[in-house]
Amino acid sequence: MKRLLLMSALALLAGCRMHTTTDNTAPTARAEITISAAVSLKDAFTEIGQLYEARTGTHINFNFGASGLLQKQIEQAAPVDVFAGAGAKQMNELAAQGLLLADTRRDFARNALALIVPANSPAQLNTFEQLARANVRKIAIGNPKTVPAGQYAEQTLTHLNLWSELQPKLILAEDVRQVLDYVARGEVEAGIVYVSDVAVAHGKVISVATAHDEWHDPLLYPIAVIKDSRQPDAARQFVALVVSAEGQSVLARHGFLSPTR
Repeated sequence: MKRLLLMSALALLAGCRMHTTTDNTAPTARAEITISAAVSLKDAFTEIGQLYEARTGTHINFNFGASGLLQKQIEQAAPVDVFAGAGAKQMNELAAQGLLLADTRRDFARNALALIVPANSPAQLNTFEQLARANVRKIAIGNPKTVPAGQYAEQTLTHLNLWSELQPKLILAEDVRQVLDYVARGEVEAGIVYVSDVAVAHGKVISVATAHDEWHDPLLYPIAVIKDSRQPDAARQFVALVVSAEGQSVLARHGFLSPTR
């Protein structure tokens, strides 16, 4: 039932929006594309989307969520034109199934992993290792099964020999922004999110440590056009804007790093 509802909702998103003219002529269809993107990209992609719409006249339907869930939607033939994920794993699996349009995949951004605490936290944490302290009772991370940030968090804690010890404390969130909300509301003592997410909390959380790159897989963001896109040319235009100097400037303002060091 949930799958049917999901497919129906995405089908509505992908349909062309009709506009009635003032002279009683037949309504015209406005070109649209649907972009499924990791929720950590929400603010940056919303800004890039506004630029795209103003220049092309093509409307964007954004579908933000955990990369793993977005991947499953595409595998189930959801009408998606572009996929932008927060990790290579999901894109690799889509590519292996032949679901990407050839030669459209690009790495367009990089991120870092941050340990955050509530702004008024009494825990006095400044390292990942201190998560093992008794006064840290709850730690929020994305569900590693579907959330790349959660996968990177698991890799980091495993590298530090903390993963098994911290299991009773872990609160698994549906996506990285839910982790941010848990910490901002003080419902947990700490959380692990992307560095780019910290500013979104508007001072309600503090970043106290950043994971070293060697502790986890590269935090690269790939983008590609879906093979069954109904608007492949328009989809390619969006990808081109994201990787352009202008798109990269928008991403940088929202805390993302260049995909190349």
